[in-house]
Amino acid sequence: MSEDTKVQAELRDSFGKGFARRLRAAGKIPAVIYGHGTEPVHVALPGHQVSLIIRRANALLELDIDGKEQLALVKDVQKDPVHQIIEHIDLLVVKKGEKVAIDVPIVVTGESAPGTIANLDATTLSIEAEATHIPQNVEVSVEGLEDGTHITAADVKLPKGSTLLTDAETLVVAISIPVLEVEEDEAPAEGDEAAAEGEEAAAE
Repeated sequence: MSEDTKVQAELRDSFGKGFARRLRAAGKIPAVIYGHGTEPVHVALPGHQVSLIIRRANALLELDIDGKEQLALVKDVQKDPVHQIIEHIDLLVVKKGEKVAIDVPIVVTGESAPGTIANLDATTLSIEAEATHIPQNVEVSVEGLEDGTHITAADVKLPKGSTLLTDAETLVVAISIPVLEVEEDEAPAEGDEAAAEGEEAAAE
C-alpha cells in the first residue's frame, strides 16, 4: 500500500441529508463500509485526499478508524449530476490476499494497419484479482493489425494472478476500414431517379 492511500476516517452516528450537507461543507465526504458479514459502519472521509485517490479505477483505501486499520475497496461513488460534487461513497471491506471481482478499464495501444481504424466494442473487462494487486487497466495492442481482425476477451493478456470473468468470446476490439459516405450530389436519391425517369417518359 502506498502512503497516499492511507486515510483517516471518522466514525459518525448522525445521518440524513442535512447532516451530509454539513459534512460536505466542512470538506468531508460521508461514506459507508460494509461486507464480510459485518454491520455497516458509517464514516466521514477527508474530501480533498479521497477525491484525488478515487480518480483511479477500483481505488483501495487503507483506513484508520479510531486506531483500527481496515482495507476497503471503493465500490460506488455517488455524485451530484449537475455540480459533480461527491455526495457519498460505498466501500467494501477486503482483506490482504483476498480476491475480489472488479471491472477494469480497457486501454488500446498502438496503431492498426494504414487505412484502418480500431473500434473499441467493450470498454471494461470483469476480472478477479487480489485486493492489494488490482490493475488500473488492461492494455490491448492493435499495432499493425489488418482489416477484419477481431480481439476477444480471451485474447487480452491479464496481469499475473488475475482471472477473466467476462465471457471469453466477448468482442473487445474490431479492426475495420472506414466506410466513406457518398456525397449526396454524386448519388441521387431514389425519388429523384424515379422523377427523372417519369419526365423522360412524358417527353417521349
